[in-house]
Order: sequence, then C-alpha cells, then structure tokens
Amino acid sequence: MIHKLADCMSDRVPESTNIWQFCVIFPNAQIGENCNVCSHCLIENDVIVGNNCTIKCGVQLWDGIVLQDNVFIGANVSFTNDRYPRSKNTDWTLLRTVVHKGASIGAGSTILPGVEIGVNAIVGAGSVVTRNIPDGEVWVGNPARFLRKI
Repeated sequence: MIHKLADCMSDRVPESTNIWQFCVIFPNAQIGENCNVCSHCLIENDVIVGNNCTIKCGVQLWDGIVLQDNVFIGANVSFTNDRYPRSKNTDWTLLRTVVHKGASIGAGSTILPGVEIGVNAIVGAGSVVTRNIPDGEVWVGNPARFLRKI
C-alpha cells in the first residue's frame, strides 16, 4: 500500500510494503517485502531496505545506507554518508553504512557514516554512533558505548 499523499517514484516497492503519507522514495531505491515506512520519510536512490523492516517517522535514508532484513529504525534517527560535508562540494566520498539483520536503532539516534551495526545489536535512543557495533550488543550514549551483551 502506497498512501496517495506519498511520492513514491520507485517501481521496486512490493505490494506487501506500506509507504505512508508525505514520504519521498527516489526511483532507484530498493525496498523489501512486508516493510512499514512511516510518514515523513525520505529514501534516496542508492539505498537498500531488506524484508520486514520498520522505519518510523522522520527518517532520511541517504545514498549508501543498507538496512538488512528485520531492522527497526526509530523515529527521527539521523543517518549521514559524508564524513566532511560542505555545501556544493562535488568532490566528496560516499561512505556506506550497514545495519545488519535484526538490529534496532532507538529514536533520535545519530549514525555517523561508514559504520556497521551488527546482527541483532541495539542502539539506545538518542545515542551517537561513531564506530562499528558488534553483533548482539547494546550500545548507548554520546558517543555510544558498550552497555551489555544481549
């Protein structure tokens, strides 16, 4: 289901996926089966979203972001893809960010470019992720630090 007030330009959104109002999905974005993309989200061209993902309100997935299957992204999570952003800079390096299968990122977190969040890892709400998070760990804070194993 694609809401009538969404601007979904991609033909790679399966019928089992919900795209809610005021979302913008670029033409080359790939979104898997049985996903829920809540209102006010933006998904750029070079983005892959796996199956069974939930992307809550106010999330922007910029080029280079990969969400594997069963990933949860909380409201207003901020992803980045450029380590040294400058206005009108055409000579920048795209850094890929991968959120591995089953990981969850709490609301309001910021994910710096080029990091990987491990399988079934959890990032606590409001955390700032500056480096890779191993599989099955909970990280919280600013900067995010290890809290415990799951």
